[in-house]
Order: sequence, then structure tokens, then C-alpha cells
Amino acid sequence: MAERNEYRHFLSIGTRWRDNDIYGHVNNIEYYSYFDTAINTYLITFGELDIHSGTLIGVCAESHCKFVAELSFPEIVEAGLRVEHLGASSVRYGIGLFRKGDVAAAAEGWFVHVFVDRSNRRPSPLTPALRAALETLHVTVQP
Repeated sequence: MAERNEYRHFLSIGTRWRDNDIYGHVNNIEYYSYFDTAINTYLITFGELDIHSGTLIGVCAESHCKFVAELSFPEIVEAGLRVEHLGASSVRYGIGLFRKGDVAAAAEGWFVHVFVDRSNRRPSPLTPALRAALETLHVTVQP
């Protein structure tokens, strides 16, 4: 499992009452929502991604999550984000979900975006602003 210092950007996300399941912890599907929230908040804020009317959109091609420790309501989740691979029209993000202030991740995973033209859904090169924003998160991941 990766540690906090292996991520380049963090977003604090408050768990919600409805995130907990019958067992008293955040349901697994919500972890993917936290991934999506961390990634897209970063892309909109720093990569100038226009999700409403831009010609370029990101579609999820692949994702994975490894669960290590429970998260629950009420807690602040700190979502760590990094870029593990950056292609011409795709990116693989690494995401770690941490309890506020913890060094070790409660969960970690990856998420692959392929950027496509909104109208024809064909892969399209990253814009210069998007590429620059993603390059600041790039790390070399050891196999």
C-alpha cells in the first residue's frame, strides 16, 4: 500500500450519512465516487476541463480499488491523487483514500480515463492545459 507522501495532490471529502451501509461503514461503491470526485475536481480546477460544453470529455476505461481499513460517517476522507501513466489521450491515476491525518491509506486504487471527442467519442489528444496539469501529478511507480 502506498503512503501519503507518494501522492501529489489531496482533496478533503466529508463522508455523508447515506455513505454508510447496514454494517456501519462506508459502502464499497462510495469509494469509487470519492475517486471520481477527486479526479474530476482536479481536472476542472487545474486542467481547465469544461465538463458541460467542452469538446473533450474523459470516459472511464478501467478502475480498481483495494480496501484495507474501514471508513465511516462522520469522517473526513483525504483523497490523494497522482498520475502513474500519461499517454496522448489517456491517463492512469493512482488514488489513495486516507483518514484525516493518517499516513497509511484506508483504500487505494487506480482509474484510467480515455479522453474522447464529445461528439464522435473517438480518442482525442489532451489539451495543453490538461496535459500540463496532469504532468504536475506524474510519479514513477515501482512495479
